[in-house]
Amino acid sequence: MGSLLSDLAQYRLLIQLIFVLGIGGTFHHGFHIAVINAPSLYIKSFINDTWQKRYNSTMDEKTLTVLWSSVVSFYSVGGLLGSLMTEYLTGKYGKMKCQLWNNVLVLAAALLMGFCRMADSFEMILIGRLLYGFSAGFGLNIHMQYLGEIAPKRLRGLTNSTATIFATVGKLVGQILGLSEILGTKSWWPLLLAITSITALIQLVTLPCFPETPAYLLIQKEDTESCRKVMKQLWGNKDHQEELADLLKEKDLRKTKSQMTPLDLLRDRSLRWQQYLMLTMVLTIQLSGVNAIYFYSYDVFHTAGFSLEEIPYLTLGIGASETIATVLCWSLIERMGRKTLLLCGYGLMAFSLGLLTVTLSLKDYYSWIPYCSLGLIFLYILFFGSGTGASVAIISEIFTQSSRAAAFVFIGSFTWVGIYLIAMIFPFIVDCNLFEQRY
Repeated sequence: MGSLLSDLAQYRLLIQLIFVLGIGGTFHHGFHIAVINAPSLYIKSFINDTWQKRYNSTMDEKTLTVLWSSVVSFYSVGGLLGSLMTEYLTGKYGKMKCQLWNNVLVLAAALLMGFCRMADSFEMILIGRLLYGFSAGFGLNIHMQYLGEIAPKRLRGLTNSTATIFATVGKLVGQILGLSEILGTKSWWPLLLAITSITALIQLVTLPCFPETPAYLLIQKEDTESCRKVMKQLWGNKDHQEELADLLKEKDLRKTKSQMTPLDLLRDRSLRWQQYLMLTMVLTIQLSGVNAIYFYSYDVFHTAGFSLEEIPYLTLGIGASETIATVLCWSLIERMGRKTLLLCGYGLMAFSLGLLTVTLSLKDYYSWIPYCSLGLIFLYILFFGSGTGASVAIISEIFTQSSRAAAFVFIGSFTWVGIYLIAMIFPFIVDCNLFEQRY
């Protein structure tokens, strides 16, 4: 207990910075992945009603499906654009300044969402989702790079994994606020979609109170004294010579090798295995199908045999399962190692999906089968959170300071393209009953 209190006192500024970065970083991404599902029926109704007022005709089902898919998928289009802009803008203006302007973008998107019904404009929802996506794609890359630079070597894995924790907490908060007893109602859904303006405002006010990262000060500003000072502020009054030596090596390397562009990274044969590892981890996350569960959990649970009234409460189980899993990953990552967590997580995910295929096929034969499907979905999310939580730590650690920004451009691009494809295609699969036929 005494050791814990001592660590909390030593790293109190670091802990505060992690929290501030989290609520304006991956928290937003998690929130907007999950929150769009709860008011889906009200948004579809709003789109249909607005269309009818304008054109005096009812919108056909196919057009409504296209517009609804666009509302969901515009988020990933914005995310792709944001992730592609990260390297250039952070290199020119620095991570802190970019993160502050990113919050202004969130506030603009929140205004569009909050007043869309008053203006009778579903286009405002589309633009708002695009801006939220740009902010998320931009902010995700900054957040993960920031975390890799503010922590001492022995806490780097632990610190990097907090990005996943804030993302899962964001999903859970989105699901809770989306309940019909809170903001998931016909009257309050615009406020639900605009609520992240609060966390954006908090970060906008508090982030300037914190110092720049030691890596930024030493490598880009070439200010060794300020770097030492910030190390002591963030990590306590101990000897940080090892971390300083690593940064000096990185600085010397940068003199002979400038900041890499994505094209430079592809050409660099010395980083080939890191590229393969990065690509494997990003693709496995996208192909796992977890985003389809978050975007369209109503369809997934309805297919599993549950009523529409039960589904909002069941989705809370998804958020709670992943939150528990990421906290578990956070506590185990330094003890078990990254590779062990990944292998165990993906192996157990494959096992649970195999069993889920069986239970979905038998759901009409036995009344208790849907509950087995529910348990397997929760287990799948639990294994996903505990296994893939190590991915962020690995990707941040295997690349050098000069190549990290370029690596995150690729990560963001693959991630957002995957999210876009799932968001656009899945509703049409459901509408054509291919989902049910498959199982």
